[in-house]
Amino acid sequence: MIIPKTREEIELMRESALIVSKTLGMLASEVKPGVTTLHLDKLAEEYIRDHGAEPGFLGLYDFPNSLCMSPNDQVVHGFPTDVPLKEGDIISIDCGALKNGFYGDHAYTFEVGEIDPETKKLLDVTKESLYVGIAQFKAGNRVGDVGYAIQQHCEQYGYGIVRELVGHGLGSKMHEAPDMPNYGRRGRGKKFIEGMVVAIEPMVNMGTHRIKQHRDGWTITTRDNKPSAHFEHDVALIDGKPQLLSTFKYIYDSLGIESNEEQPFRTSEVIL
Repeated sequence: MIIPKTREEIELMRESALIVSKTLGMLASEVKPGVTTLHLDKLAEEYIRDHGAEPGFLGLYDFPNSLCMSPNDQVVHGFPTDVPLKEGDIISIDCGALKNGFYGDHAYTFEVGEIDPETKKLLDVTKESLYVGIAQFKAGNRVGDVGYAIQQHCEQYGYGIVRELVGHGLGSKMHEAPDMPNYGRRGRGKKFIEGMVVAIEPMVNMGTHRIKQHRDGWTITTRDNKPSAHFEHDVALIDGKPQLLSTFKYIYDSLGIESNEEQPFRTSEVIL
């Protein structure tokens, strides 16, 4: 059952989402060759707690860390390790925070130093597809409209859309209804209702859409060992339109990137 949120609850969720956004922004300057993902995980836990929240992933379903760290051919749910990042790697960092009884859940795939143009294109297209999908999260549409838009955008480049892993509703639980697949048919699935909040998160592979789960029960990699990209935003349906609760602004500020990609999904009243 979809659980719509009041305006007051949505603002509390925005606080949680922005803690995650700021955590990712803090980490952006730390992602570099030679740094271990365990070090990044420790930094994130300290930052989240220092800002009055609890790490949303730590202990959730018995996950042992504060961040899911998934480099290169890992799709999602990777464990932080003591293996240093290398020049040319990519690393998906998925982070959660719990504050005021509500979760924020937000992800970005970072470049480690200079990456090759083919992998850069994968990241660019995956991030583009996130906003293509968000644009379809509006009154009158259904879950399938978002998934269809993401799928069509990515498959035109020959990329594989992961089927077994999906976005989700968000609220007092990390995972609420509805599931938000990154593929689908227009006009199918649950109808969007005012006040609902979802995490939209394309997971896109350079090659096949097929994946494999490792024996640790968490780590997911591509079947052909080609790179995978992952970007995620928290979005609320307000006055029939999608409004971002999370932001990549803090990442971009850290990395010196200029972008207006979020502008269509913000209101002038929101102060980041």
